[in-house]
Amino acid sequence: MSRRLFSPIVLFLVLAFLIGPFIIIVAASLSAGETLAFPPQGLSLRWVAKVFTVDSFRASFAMSMFLAIGGTIFALMLGIPAAYALSRYKLPFAETIRTIVSSPIIVPGIIVGLAILRYLVVPFAFSITIALFFAHTALVLPYAVRVVSASLNNLRSDIEEAAVLLGSSRIGAFFRVVLPNIRGGVLAAFILGFVTSFNQVPVSLFLSGPGIQTMPIDMLGYMETTYDPSVAALSSLLAFLSIGIVFLAERFLGFSRYV
Repeated sequence: MSRRLFSPIVLFLVLAFLIGPFIIIVAASLSAGETLAFPPQGLSLRWVAKVFTVDSFRASFAMSMFLAIGGTIFALMLGIPAAYALSRYKLPFAETIRTIVSSPIIVPGIIVGLAILRYLVVPFAFSITIALFFAHTALVLPYAVRVVSASLNNLRSDIEEAAVLLGSSRIGAFFRVVLPNIRGGVLAAFILGFVTSFNQVPVSLFLSGPGIQTMPIDMLGYMETTYDPSVAALSSLLAFLSIGIVFLAERFLGFSRYV
């Protein structure tokens, strides 16, 4: 087999491996049968329509969106100054600080969830919503610091210094010069944080409570009692939502030009 023929075959197999499960889920969500099955038993959109009629799905989707958007924004508010300090100043124990900030990625999520439940929720009687918000912020913070730090390292510091020499304050130079030049990194950090928070299972599993659940936890609970294709339909809608977010970021913000 020639190399010219071998490469397209390998590419096709890789694409099939990556896209195959998504195609199966979409096909199963369009099934006209009463149970989740592939190949689908006919074609119908009734399970897609049913997703919007389930009260728990609507409530958990709103909670997941609140945690993903709010937690990511709060993590960026903390992570951007931290990344700036680590990139622009020679701080003592800088590597130790980076390791501590990255610990939510290194430590398994189930341990993070158990630790927050044991040492934050139980002793201080925090509400479930506040505990989930802090947990998701902690999980997203490493992405904010790492990605923004990479953008700052690629931005020449003398550009900022030139703005200061021309009369701008240090804070003014940051907002007028630095922040516009690293917006691609900030956007990338937001997208990574949003997807990570929205799809988080181990931490949310420990901190969910009666009437307050995130979308992935609600889907797991729904599958324990019901085996219809509505979960496949919901999974397909969430996948298309993620694709739409990336497409809009590329279309209107020029994502590929900055990262």
